[in-house]
Amino acid sequence: MEATAAHPLLLLMFLAASLPAPSHGWGVDGHLMVCQIAQGRLSGAAAAAVRDLLPSYAGSNLSSLCPWADDVKFRYPWSSALHYIDTPDGLCTYSYDRDCKDEDGVKGRCVAGAINNYTSQLLTYGRSSATQYNLTQALLFLSHFIGDIHQPLHVGFTSDRGGNTIDVHWYRRKTVLHHVWDANIIQTAEDDFYGDGVADYIDTLTKNITGEWSEQVPSWEGCGKNQTACPDIYASESITAACDWAYKGVDEDSTLEDAYFSSRLPVVNLRLAQGGVRLAATLNRIFG
Repeated sequence: MEATAAHPLLLLMFLAASLPAPSHGWGVDGHLMVCQIAQGRLSGAAAAAVRDLLPSYAGSNLSSLCPWADDVKFRYPWSSALHYIDTPDGLCTYSYDRDCKDEDGVKGRCVAGAINNYTSQLLTYGRSSATQYNLTQALLFLSHFIGDIHQPLHVGFTSDRGGNTIDVHWYRRKTVLHHVWDANIIQTAEDDFYGDGVADYIDTLTKNITGEWSEQVPSWEGCGKNQTACPDIYASESITAACDWAYKGVDEDSTLEDAYFSSRLPVVNLRLAQGGVRLAATLNRIFG
């Protein structure tokens, strides 16, 4: 095989693979689902822009790089705060002005602020001002963060860090509540219903988007006040879902089994579908 220089993004992914997997984001399968749903809904102009911005080794497949923003947190430590929003304990509400800040109080450093920032960068695509930004990274960050903001516990309570400090058992396995929502519910659904594979799971969600949920899809896609991105809507939905479903009935050392799984899986499925539809709608507005 002919030796070639490693692409910077590929090198970062290779290095990250040798480190422990982070416990943030939907998890690899969740992000893959969001991005694959989105790619199937892109306009011609948006699909062409995405192909242009993706590195060649991605094979024009956005979903293949959707976990990238998790993989590079060791390389870009400044990006860690951009994956989530901490909200006041027990209020079950979100406010950008109150909540979008990092642990040092720097305003705008949260997942909603990051979505706004990378949307603004991508809006320079095709213009002379685009040269000041790395638009490939902007695309990958935006695609990942729109997935993250739809995971309810990425807009969770400050004291438990979005469920990261709540120890639970998922059936017999010790984990934390945040990871249950990142990965365990999805993995259990794959094992139980989809032959441990993600392709059939994506197909089911896609059929629901064009079938059972089709009348809701236009409202999912909409963005008020002529906005290109509307992360505040998604964040408000997530903290509501976190209170109504993720946190509800869960205490330290709770054992979560069939009753929790069967009642929460529809919420996970809805948020994955909404994330995919909204990522596509956002990219269509950016590149349209």
